[in-house]
Amino acid sequence: MTEPELKVRICQSLNDIPAEAWNALVTDGQPFLRHEFLAAMEGHACVGEHFGWIPVHLAVYEEDHLVAAMPLYRKLNSYGEFVFDHAWEEAWRRVGRDYFPKLVCAIPYTPATGSRMLVERGREQELFPVLYASALSLARELEASGVHWLFPEEVERDFLSEQETITRHDCQFHWHNPGYLDFEDFLSRLSARKRKNIRRERRKVKEAGVSLRRLNGHTATEQDWRHFSVFYNRLFQEKWGMATFNEGFFQAVARALPDQVLLILANWEGECIAGALMYASDTRLYGRHWGCSVEIDSLHFEACYYQGIEYCIEKGLQVFEPGAQGEHKIPRGFEPVRTTSAHWVAPEGFRQPIRRFARLEQRSVAAYMESLSRRSAYRKDNS
Repeated sequence: MTEPELKVRICQSLNDIPAEAWNALVTDGQPFLRHEFLAAMEGHACVGEHFGWIPVHLAVYEEDHLVAAMPLYRKLNSYGEFVFDHAWEEAWRRVGRDYFPKLVCAIPYTPATGSRMLVERGREQELFPVLYASALSLARELEASGVHWLFPEEVERDFLSEQETITRHDCQFHWHNPGYLDFEDFLSRLSARKRKNIRRERRKVKEAGVSLRRLNGHTATEQDWRHFSVFYNRLFQEKWGMATFNEGFFQAVARALPDQVLLILANWEGECIAGALMYASDTRLYGRHWGCSVEIDSLHFEACYYQGIEYCIEKGLQVFEPGAQGEHKIPRGFEPVRTTSAHWVAPEGFRQPIRRFARLEQRSVAAYMESLSRRSAYRKDNS
């Protein structure tokens, strides 16, 4: 009997793929991979040519059944990737070649590890090569400089490392929950000095008269999202210059994934002055955005870290990823974790130099993480 033929389609909008079929391939309820999240980015102009993220998603069908998919973008810049390749762009420029476009398999503006090659369970060995070959074929067709898989999960990292890709390493800081009973149980595992400092920071927020509310997509009102959007935009105006998300996007995701949204809002002297936005999978919490209109000592730590840790303990979530970078997270109970990315480079002449660069980078990251491990907030006798 003849095996059903696999057909690969290039989709310039996620809405070209049925939501139910796409979500059936998502594991652990990963919020950023949900059809609703990615489609909301497209529908509310958070991606597109104006930001340099142009959807070219891959969809693999067996007859009319979606069996594999890949969130993929044609990139016209390196904005919002959190894996920095400006030196590579400069190398291309020096020899008179164009680094853009390139293809990026990632969640835009989101440095969170997750699935990048979505396939029916048990068919990874069969379908990973199909997605990989299709991405390379599209890169050649578009004359892209390469294909980049950012923050893939371990099973995908293992597959990609066996292909013609180059592996890069970086470091983030995650909090892990071995089964704490409550926040005090977590504190009891820390050194006395770190425990005292966290209690002092939390006390400062209370003594300043700040109250905090934890909301989800069901309980947050339009006014709450309006407040948060003001804080989010203010931060970008003051520090980074270009806000990519917007109030319409935040509300759309809250409506579509209400139980996976955690919005922390802070009130002070009768006004809403700050907010932190997080999203949850079945096992993890992801810190994403923060902003404020009034600076209050230690409020950032309370809203972005301690509220998230408490939430994880209450909900039984295993890991809290608060976002990229930040050694200041170590004394607050977060630990260094290696992240990876995989890169296929089209011009063969660039592959060996970039591979050497990546090896040196891997050693540097390993040494950095080793130095950080000696600064752990946890007691040495903590098991």
